[in-house]
Amino acid sequence: MRILLSVILPACLAAQAPTEPPPIIQLVRKPGVASASVRPYGDARAAINVVGLTAITGLPETWFVEAHDNWASIEDLDKGLVSAGYRTPDNPGDLMQDDVLTPSRTMLAAFRPGWSYRADQAIRLFPRARYFQVTIYRIRAGTESDFSELLRLRRLSQDSVNLDRPDIAYSVISGAPSGTYIFLSPIVSLRTMDEGVANVPAWAEGLFDERKKARTAIAPESQLSREHLLFRVEPRISYVSDEFAAVDEKFWRLKQ
Repeated sequence: MRILLSVILPACLAAQAPTEPPPIIQLVRKPGVASASVRPYGDARAAINVVGLTAITGLPETWFVEAHDNWASIEDLDKGLVSAGYRTPDNPGDLMQDDVLTPSRTMLAAFRPGWSYRADQAIRLFPRARYFQVTIYRIRAGTESDFSELLRLRRLSQDSVNLDRPDIAYSVISGAPSGTYIFLSPIVSLRTMDEGVANVPAWAEGLFDERKKARTAIAPESQLSREHLLFRVEPRISYVSDEFAAVDEKFWRLKQ
């Protein structure tokens, strides 16, 4: 059974409405949704935005996406959680552990602007997003340049049809095997998926052919796996600033 919590934010919350992608994100992946809680962030008086997501596809899972401006922000959060009693010698890392489900998994990831697609648009959509499509790539060691070329062709082909599905790319630097990359794509409404992809203009047909050839030649050698997941944004397990929430206060400040 899902526990629904209303969130009262501390007056000192300093995070601003997003205007550019955070350089670092910390992802907390928790199996299941029964005991998902944003309370640790409030008790730690965290000065960051945290978007809570629950899985629609794949295994039942809850994600907390923490936006950090720098490493000092991560340290401040860690100290706050320790002071609030969520990280102790008996429980050093899992701020949302319970007695029923297995411990959560935490990953740190760095922004990759060159691999993102219209990242400035994507981050502005975060307060309006009701869903997120998350793609997780795992590539072989030594094939990053090949993978980068595939993404370059992907961006060019998306631009050719003016595809309105921006995303933000992050490379996982701790908490997962090397070569793990996560792409976050905010979706305001699933109805946009019904629009499909516009017809390719004649001048861009070569780009699509080039991308298809590159994918055939490179992808089997570079990619170990690719996983697509769809998540629902959950305001009751999100911890966001007033500036962030002001875009749709009724949604983000939902009371139960």
